[in-house]
Amino acid sequence: MALLAFSGCYTPDKPGAGLYFFATAKNDDPHAHPPDLTPGNFLELRSDGSYTQDFGQFNYGTWMLKEQRLYLTNQRHRTYIYLVADSLRPRELDLQLDSGWTAHFQAHSMPSDNPKKDPFSTYNNQWRIPAKHKESDAEIRDRLFNHCQFWETYLTWATDREEGAINVTDIPTPLKIYGNGFGLKHYNDLPGEWRSFFYDSADCHKADTMIKHTFRRHNFVWPNTDNDLKKLISGTHQLQDWLK
Repeated sequence: MALLAFSGCYTPDKPGAGLYFFATAKNDDPHAHPPDLTPGNFLELRSDGSYTQDFGQFNYGTWMLKEQRLYLTNQRHRTYIYLVADSLRPRELDLQLDSGWTAHFQAHSMPSDNPKKDPFSTYNNQWRIPAKHKESDAEIRDRLFNHCQFWETYLTWATDREEGAINVTDIPTPLKIYGNGFGLKHYNDLPGEWRSFFYDSADCHKADTMIKHTFRRHNFVWPNTDNDLKKLISGTHQLQDWLK
């Protein structure tokens, strides 16, 4: 599912810098298993040399482009090297994956330099970092709060940067996004990636119960506007207020 805004562009000032979302992949071997990437997977290369990435796992660190190779050194000091398959183009990026596939990414408008206003920053993606221990109720609540914070920032970015259609289907979430509102998914329908963020199934169940109780105890006050994105922005902001 995609929500519509408008179209716009933003050009970073460092070669290779940009915000890229996965679009398609190609391989000359017709029997090759395709990469586990969706249009929700992204790579943000900042002009200051920092990056964030979600290719099925959230990573962040520093990046460098040298001789048609992209070097990503993550938070665990591990460096991944991707061959840039074709010359750099203003609105596209093609990366050669280990599996032999070439992944095609399309550029989108860069968010603000302020991490709090960037939906792809580490500040707004703590919820994507898997728990390393059993989490307390407060820690699980913080994870849900940060997830809703991501959604508000993501939808605000789409509105402010006048993005075109934005992807909401492939983002791991307990929220069921509609054109003018949202609900909650049943526990059995939660994406596997969302479940993987929790230390165990008990913590995932606790988060599920917590957000369902939040929905039951409160009523959304929707703004009087025909802009569906602004309605969703208001709703995710109200969720944060209730989760504090």
